[in-house]
Amino acid sequence: MTADSPDSPRAPHGLRERKKWRARRAIREAALQLFAEHGYESVTVEQIAAAAEVSRATFFNYFAGKEATITEPDPDEIAAWAEIRARRPADEPLWPALTAVIIESFRSSERSLAAQKRIKAASPDLAGTFIRSSQWIARDLREWVDQRTPAEQRPWARLQLNVAMAALVTAYEEWQADQPFEQFVETAHAYLQRLADGVHPSGR
Repeated sequence: MTADSPDSPRAPHGLRERKKWRARRAIREAALQLFAEHGYESVTVEQIAAAAEVSRATFFNYFAGKEATITEPDPDEIAAWAEIRARRPADEPLWPALTAVIIESFRSSERSLAAQKRIKAASPDLAGTFIRSSQWIARDLREWVDQRTPAEQRPWARLQLNVAMAALVTAYEEWQADQPFEQFVETAHAYLQRLADGVHPSGR
């Protein structure tokens, strides 16, 4: 069961909150699908609302505009990433833990990342928008790295994080919109593995 499932364990339990959760998810997924099919510039808020089967007013209850459907992170994805990080043993060396967290987390976000890749390919001018949409990933990973690292070791730990993020960016840039998502994951994992010996030769 994924975060995108209607029965996701991260869905609210109360009826009212569950309805809000479903409406927000439907709007965001409709927007990403329409952007990928028709191009960001050609899609209107009204079209997104119609595809999500909500009113225009309901759309604006959840998003400030169509750009926000891209730039605002999905709460379920944030929760899924947090759960994945929390499962790593506290005494696990940072680089193996970071590699495992990154690969598993990106796999959990396949649907949105694949849609965003197609949208970006169709609308290159949105590059800045997508940078903003992924800032929470680097922020949350940095907080996690800091929490599990003694203060005197944090500069080295942050360097490892920055190296890992550079590998991810490179893999993402090489991944083509018409290629399967697993191609991106495999390339990212291969880059992280090639960097492993240089980053933590002593296992730390």
